[in-house]
Amino acid sequence: MSDFLPGIELSRAFYSEVVAPLVGSVPHSAALIGPGSEVLEFDTARSADHDWGPRVLVFAAAGEVEDVRARVVAGLPERFRGLPTVFGYHGVVRPGVLVAELGEWLTERLGFDPRGGMSPLDWLSVPWQSLAEVTRGEVFHDGLPADGLEAVRAVLRWYPADMWRYVLACQWRRIAQEEPFPGRCGEVGDELGSAVVGARLAREVMRLALLLRRRYPPYAKWLGSALARMPGSAELGVSLGRAVAARTWREREAALSAAYGRVAATQNRLGLAEEMDVRVRAFHDRPFQVIGGDRFARALLEAVSDPVISGLPLVGCVDQVVDSVEVLLSPSRARAVATAALGLVA
Repeated sequence: MSDFLPGIELSRAFYSEVVAPLVGSVPHSAALIGPGSEVLEFDTARSADHDWGPRVLVFAAAGEVEDVRARVVAGLPERFRGLPTVFGYHGVVRPGVLVAELGEWLTERLGFDPRGGMSPLDWLSVPWQSLAEVTRGEVFHDGLPADGLEAVRAVLRWYPADMWRYVLACQWRRIAQEEPFPGRCGEVGDELGSAVVGARLAREVMRLALLLRRRYPPYAKWLGSALARMPGSAELGVSLGRAVAARTWREREAALSAAYGRVAATQNRLGLAEEMDVRVRAFHDRPFQVIGGDRFARALLEAVSDPVISGLPLVGCVDQVVDSVEVLLSPSRARAVATAALGLVA
């Protein structure tokens, strides 16, 4: 376990020592991006038990792809750093080097090629995990002409300002929809129901915290790890941990209230919208403490200047609409859901 070499380091060496000499002088870009825990640097020795090994994505012009692929496959050694260079990856045994045309690969991963410009539907139909997979990882070489790999990654790195405000507003709305429920469940003796809702709210706060810090929230397995790695997140993590571990609804409510206040203060510091009071308050005339998530959502929407974005329903991106993995892993399904929920067209 102590000898584990993180996948991104393995792939960097694999490209430099093996793949680059095989590609030669052909203009190309090479990277470790796309699916895989190593792309987000969450891999451990446990990750190496499946879908893991020396990997590199090589992007070449359409007319060069077949030749480069044949050259690489013919020249690959059987092993690199003691690991096979041909291995099972998501159910298919193939070389660890994928050669593709950039536009085709982007369309397969995202549902469109962002080099042609991005519409609101484009932004809102791509899951956060997919955006993270394209913008994280590492580019080892970027030798394609203009609009190459790094240019694409720069476009996708983060939402335009008004789109960011809109997605944040929708995340606050998700909190607003359920924030009084841990108390209401607890009041009638349903501590299990209160705990379930409290955990749901903790997840939404975690995703909100990452979005506020310009980080695409990863899927469930890595959400806590992503939050823990975010600078300044320790106290928020403690509050959320207390909320999830609480045995009574009052303890749960107090911990969630502390977490709400922290993310609200972060939004105020960013200056994305009018500064809001970060103190919790009673939910109407009921004895439940809430932050009033809709206050923050309204403030963000009022700061949006783009009429198309300000006119969108308070629904959000595909991750804020659906949790189904079968949808989020399929660009066509994700786009269909976003289209139906938002009433948008490309």
